[in-house]
Amino acid sequence: MSIQQAYNQWASQYDTNDNKTRDAEAIVLKTLLRDIDFHSCLEIGCGTGKNTQWLHTKANTLMGLDFSEAMLQEAQRKIQAPHVQFIQANILEPWHFVQQPFNLVVFSLVLEHIENLDAAFAKAAAALQPGGYMYVGELHPFKQYTGSKARYTNEHGLQVLTCYLHHLSEFLNAGISVGFEVKRVFEYFDEDDANSIPRILGILFQLK
Repeated sequence: MSIQQAYNQWASQYDTNDNKTRDAEAIVLKTLLRDIDFHSCLEIGCGTGKNTQWLHTKANTLMGLDFSEAMLQEAQRKIQAPHVQFIQANILEPWHFVQQPFNLVVFSLVLEHIENLDAAFAKAAAALQPGGYMYVGELHPFKQYTGSKARYTNEHGLQVLTCYLHHLSEFLNAGISVGFEVKRVFEYFDEDDANSIPRILGILFQLK
């Protein structure tokens, strides 16, 4: 099953399923961005709008992007605001949807499905104003080392999505190579237990 098909199937239960990774990443996003001023935001992998609900209260304009039409339909039910636009797009293709530069690009739980970080980060840099920010919130590679992947259960049984492992150094070096500097790295631990394996890796980059 393709990533697009999997998320289309998952959409109706995505918000209601028990999902520690989804909930933890939302906390990481707010932690890294709450003190950042941004007026225009490009949200990659907006899904059902779990982060859009907070981001759109800080931005004057927000474009939410997702590969899954069903996920976008859920987001549109939640958020109906004149300054928010939802678009279905494949970020592996040229980013024709960028008509003017943003000052924040957000990647939330999407890069594990992307094999080439360099290309994604280069497109993000091109979509940003100088001094703009890029937020990355992903399942921590340490968690992936244990076999953890995006998954859900439906009437057909357990569905495990295709995922790629990106090491911490890969995230950092891919960003630096296209002109970003690392502003902050945040690791989220379940129950705030720093002796356990971190669940979420959050990185805030700024374009030089």
